[in-house]
Amino acid sequence: MKRALITGITGQDGSYLAELLLEKGYEVHGIVRRASTENFERINHIANRVHLHQADLLDQLSIIDVMKESNPTEVYNLAAQSFVPTSWKQPVLTSEFTAIGVTRMLEAIRLLGKDTIRFYQASSSEMFGKVQAVPQTEETPFYPRSPYGVAKLYGHWITINYRESYGIYGVSGILFNHESPRRGREFVTRKVTDGAARIKMGLSKELRLGNLDAKRDWGFAGDYVRAMWLMLQQEQPDDYVIATGETHTVKRLVELAFAAVDLDWQKYVVLDPAFVRPAEVDLLIGSPAKATKQLGWKPEVTFEKLVEMMVRADLDRLKGGDTANFKARGI
Repeated sequence: MKRALITGITGQDGSYLAELLLEKGYEVHGIVRRASTENFERINHIANRVHLHQADLLDQLSIIDVMKESNPTEVYNLAAQSFVPTSWKQPVLTSEFTAIGVTRMLEAIRLLGKDTIRFYQASSSEMFGKVQAVPQTEETPFYPRSPYGVAKLYGHWITINYRESYGIYGVSGILFNHESPRRGREFVTRKVTDGAARIKMGLSKELRLGNLDAKRDWGFAGDYVRAMWLMLQQEQPDDYVIATGETHTVKRLVELAFAAVDLDWQKYVVLDPAFVRPAEVDLLIGSPAKATKQLGWKPEVTFEKLVEMMVRADLDRLKGGDTANFKARGI
C-alpha cells in the first residue's frame, strides 16, 4: 500500500487530495498545527480514514518526527500562508511558512529518504505577477507582485535546487486559481458566492468588492488535485502549469453568482478602495498544454458550473443543510 503525507490536509486542496488518494487505496497521513481551536470541517467526513499528526512548518524537528512515523512514499506540501492580502500585512510570517517551510520539508526528505520519497510542491500562478507573456507556460519568466508570490517563488526554486543537487524526486505544480465550495470565505470567489447567497436569504444588504476588472484563470480544486497526483506518477520529475486556459473577470464572477440566485448584482455590489491590492497582477491565464500532453490531464468542471456549484453550496449551508458530508451533495 502506498502511503501519502499531506501538509495542509485541512485546507481546500488537502481535503480533495485526501479523498482522491483514499479512493486510490492509499494510506493517508496529514499534518495539522496545534491550535486552541482546530477546524477539521473539510475532512470531517473522512476523519476516521486518515491519520493526523501534529507538526509545524516552522519546526524542523517536528517535521522529521512525522516523516519517520508516517514513512510516506509520497509527500504533498500544500500548507502555506496562502491569502495574498495577508501577505502584505504579515510578510515575514508568510516567508517563514510559504518559503522557508518548503526547505524544512525538503531537508527532512534529504535526511530520511531521498531515494524512496516523491515530493510535490504547491507553486502558484502568483509567481508570474507582472506577466511577461500571455498565456503563461512553464518557460514564462516570473515577476511576483506580492510577498506571497515572492515566497512561493522561493519554494518553487528550492524544490528545483534539491532535485538537481540531491537527486530528490521533487516536482512543482504551478497551479492557477482553483476554487470550490470548500474555499475560505476570505478569498474573492467564495466571498462573492457567499455574499450572493446571504443577500438572497435576506442576511446581508450589500457586497463590498475591490477591482472588478481583475482577471483570473479559475478552475475547480477537485480537478487540480488530480493533476498533483499525476505529477508524482511520472518516471521523471518535472514541473507543470495547471490551468484551464480561460480567463474571467471578477465582474463576470459576480454576474454569474447573482444570476444563480435571480438577483441583479448592480443593486447590491459596492466598490470599496480598501479591497484593492497595493500592486495588482496583470492578466493571469495559463497554458495547460504540457500537462495535457505529458500527464493526460484536462479540467472537467467549467467556470460557469463551478460558480453555480459554490452558490448552491452556500445556500444549503445558510439554510442549515448538511455541510459535513460534501460527497452527499456531489461537491
